[in-house]
Amino acid sequence: MKLYCNPYACSLAPAIVAAEAGTALDYVFVDILTEPHRLADGTDYATLNPRNYVPLLELDTGERISEVAVILQYLADMVPGRLAPAAGLPERYKLKEWLNFIGTELHKMYSPWLFHPEVGETAQAYARSKIAGRYELLNAHLADREYLIGDAFSIADAYLFVPVNWSAAAKTPLSSFAHLRAWYEQMRQRPGVKEALRLHSAMPKVLAA
Repeated sequence: MKLYCNPYACSLAPAIVAAEAGTALDYVFVDILTEPHRLADGTDYATLNPRNYVPLLELDTGERISEVAVILQYLADMVPGRLAPAAGLPERYKLKEWLNFIGTELHKMYSPWLFHPEVGETAQAYARSKIAGRYELLNAHLADREYLIGDAFSIADAYLFVPVNWSAAAKTPLSSFAHLRAWYEQMRQRPGVKEALRLHSAMPKVLAA
């Protein structure tokens, strides 16, 4: 399988899940800072994914799956019971609740608002205030548990790691959220997270002209 990805993007989350699961992926760099977005061979990425963002998972059959929360669930279901509750169980719906919360309430507050200064300081200040409120909720939730859905790592933790990992660069400090900080430091020590970070740091940031 191939994962189309970029070191600046949320493709880090499926890379973490693949590393945690021991699932082999071929990582294909997409230059998302160029227009059009390009692959190393010059291919316009939009010809593969008309939505024109990463991640994109290409199966061995050639079928392609987009949307990070869906990709995470697909990878988890390849190793049943390890990274996500089974489909149909009440716990699976709790997992989906967290995936949707991270995607809509955190991820989309960072991108585009905090990565595009042209939106203006007022919009960015509003985004940071909303993020702080969401972090307060997460901090309270993590006060008596190690991970988002109890004491076991799940794909929701992999997804949450992405925006929390952006906090320093995006100036959304974790200093007021002790439980969230403890969760983040614990995540950083996981071998799968370390491996995914290593893979992403080894990628180019842009393609050579």
